[in-house]
Amino acid sequence: MRSRGRTFSSGTASSHRPQNLSVKTRQPSPHQNSSGESSGAGTPSLRTTARGPFTRSRSPAVNHSFASHRHSSPAGSPFLRNKLMPAEYRSILPAVFELRLRIPFTSYLWTVSLDARRAGECLIIIASLFFATSRIWEHTDFQSPKFDSRKYNLWILTETHTLAGASILYMLWLHNTIMTSKSPEMQRVIPSSNPSNRRPGSPRISEQREQKRSHILIPKSKRSDFGYVWMTVPKNYRDSFDDGVFTGLLFGPLVSVSLLYASLSLSPTSNPLPGWRIEPPATLSNEKGHYTALEALILSRYNLVDLANLCSTIFLLHICASWWLEARYRGGASNVLDAERRSVPRGEGRRLSYFALFTLATSLAMIALRLGLEKASLGIWQHLSWLEVAISSTFFQCTLYGSVRLAHRGFTLGELGTVSFGGTALFMEFLNITRAKIWPLATPFIKTFRLPTPLLIFQTALVAGSLLTGFALSPLLVLSRSIAQRPVRRMKYPEQKLRHRRLLALGFYVGTVLIVGGVIGIWTSWCLGKRNPWVWVIFWLLEGRKKWSRPALLIYWGLLGSLSVAGWTRQLARSRRFRTWSTAGENLIVPGAGTAASGILESTNSSPGTGNSDLPPVGPPGVPLSPSTSGVSGLGLTFPNLPQLPNGASVATDLLDAADKHVPTLRLNARRKFFHALTVVMFIPGVAFDPAFTHLCFSAAFALFTFAEYVRYFAIYPFGAAVHLFMNEFLDHKDSGTAILSHFYLLTGCAGSLWLEGRSSLVQFTGILVLGVGDALASIVGKRIGFHRWSRTTSKTVEGSLAYTASIVLCAWILRLFGMVEKFSTLRYAIVIGVSSVLEALSDQNDNVTLPLFSWSLLTLMGESIYI
Repeated sequence: MRSRGRTFSSGTASSHRPQNLSVKTRQPSPHQNSSGESSGAGTPSLRTTARGPFTRSRSPAVNHSFASHRHSSPAGSPFLRNKLMPAEYRSILPAVFELRLRIPFTSYLWTVSLDARRAGECLIIIASLFFATSRIWEHTDFQSPKFDSRKYNLWILTETHTLAGASILYMLWLHNTIMTSKSPEMQRVIPSSNPSNRRPGSPRISEQREQKRSHILIPKSKRSDFGYVWMTVPKNYRDSFDDGVFTGLLFGPLVSVSLLYASLSLSPTSNPLPGWRIEPPATLSNEKGHYTALEALILSRYNLVDLANLCSTIFLLHICASWWLEARYRGGASNVLDAERRSVPRGEGRRLSYFALFTLATSLAMIALRLGLEKASLGIWQHLSWLEVAISSTFFQCTLYGSVRLAHRGFTLGELGTVSFGGTALFMEFLNITRAKIWPLATPFIKTFRLPTPLLIFQTALVAGSLLTGFALSPLLVLSRSIAQRPVRRMKYPEQKLRHRRLLALGFYVGTVLIVGGVIGIWTSWCLGKRNPWVWVIFWLLEGRKKWSRPALLIYWGLLGSLSVAGWTRQLARSRRFRTWSTAGENLIVPGAGTAASGILESTNSSPGTGNSDLPPVGPPGVPLSPSTSGVSGLGLTFPNLPQLPNGASVATDLLDAADKHVPTLRLNARRKFFHALTVVMFIPGVAFDPAFTHLCFSAAFALFTFAEYVRYFAIYPFGAAVHLFMNEFLDHKDSGTAILSHFYLLTGCAGSLWLEGRSSLVQFTGILVLGVGDALASIVGKRIGFHRWSRTTSKTVEGSLAYTASIVLCAWILRLFGMVEKFSTLRYAIVIGVSSVLEALSDQNDNVTLPLFSWSLLTLMGESIYI
């Protein structure tokens, strides 16, 4: 099958091929791979050793290729989709979309070349944003004596379309070239049609190379395609096929416009949260006038759209300024390491100072632009005061840099922009709530982007409070990690190591209690009208449909969570006799290698590089060992040693012991998708019967996950190692950074539909159905029976996308049959989910965040037309 995209020269093709995928401590195998061909350098193969044959499975430990390539460019990731595409696979889209236009009356040719996946993702996002703005323009008849919605909507459309146009121009500028038809580059792109001009034998060689490339998944995009935040380098970002710049630029405005449309479509007498058992939203009444809860919500969401456009403008400014500075420093030279940039100094102090100066200059420029627009009587950003522009622009830029530095290699550029905007919006809600409590007479309304109910107050206290606790106790956390990493032989008082760790842990736990019960508790009590938040929660717990319904939900969630964690802990403890080795993302398991693994552990812990560190041991080639490989001896942890059970052990245990000798552990994909399915079982009852209580519990779970990550990463005694070893078993290539974010993404994706407070029950189930059902089945079906790939540059298949759409629509119908959701149009709902499935197939961003937000936005924009 010949490629329908651009034909690369041999030099370009070789740059796209991974050079070496084997682990440094292992030699290439002469054995054949599964397709019957001899495995060469850069092709993963099944290996054997003197200890016996290996069994192939997904690695339950961290992918070893992460450690050996931690400082490579996101564009040059060696493990991204580098498997051979079998000949029977077919692709729907070409690898590259290319547009060529000859400039009239000249010999110049203008060419725009864009990867098909990236082009499809950009097209879907930009079309969705234009659809959202068109829906806003249709609702210009909202009547209010305090503001003119038609005038406001016109300026909202103007600034949103301006941002979208700037994003399109950036993408065209990044992927366009202008050259003469006689240039060497054009001769390689457009070969001569005269066979006599070719060297003898060259057509056959070119055809062979093209045929070979047609079976290969191109593992990376051009390195020049990636954008960066000011003073950041490629190694700060997660490895990905593309940087996702359109996601970072336009996802915030898309969600903001969808929220605005949801509020504009409400009638003044309707209940914005039907079926939610919570106090009515707070309002202010003073000499500046009285705004109803709906009027205040609409004005606040106008402010949110302006905030989203402001943050995206700053984001684009960072990327363009970074490009400009790098071009000046590079001066046409290309001999720069993939992980570095010439314009970024290596010293942390200089890098931070340059970023601080640029942040200050950008904030001042945004303030001047805001005042200039007001002076020119232009309504762009009119809902933001100059003080809000100063605060939000500074906080957004600090969040960009802080996130990419603290969660090293945890985000792509698109994910970074989306997460930073979400953090900025939550911070502005916190400031506006506090301002309304301090100056109630001078504040016309409470400017929050959701209804100002106790749910919003508790969410702000839990999420912002957990992050505040980490920053306040950061000296103790950093010191705890430093002591845990340091070998005993390098310590001045080695016998005091355990005592020091216990004291630091005690300081962290006591400090957490004081901050949560003190500062955060006092602020929450003040916002609740001087009511004790703990007492309020206890009484509210008994205000469900029945007095026992909410406690029953808590017990149900606790049992499911405990059984899941206990079951996986038992399974991982049972499989610790299997020694794991990773080869290009695959796990090779040696049954019955417990003694060998123990020997490796002992030698590793006694090596000069690690000493007697209390952090999880490191196994070859430099990746923390899982419980199945390390035995966790010397860590203060004990797991049940099932083979040494008493003689009265049950028959079931004996059968499981026998099975463990022959059956490898579950694949990584199956282990991860188990938790996706668990979200369906856990959260559907809560969303169906008590969405308000589930809203609060989601916020509490996010705070709990944050503290668990503190304990894991900073090795807080005595739970740090146990949490790390457990979570280590569920990591994939998207968790290659310092922070483990998958469970945060999964929780946020499921909770986002509730946190955004949609009126429709169908919309409230969006995150759970998308991640718990659609994403899981798409992965399973695509891997099992997938035949038609969307593109040669992706492993996603059309069959997986169809399974994604069909499973979500089917589950929505089941919920409808049980009376949990409204009657809806199956065709329109399927179209929305189908568009979401295409985005899931083409985007390389973390779908646990992007898919629920995108699906929620489209379903909200459909409005009443989707319901029967």
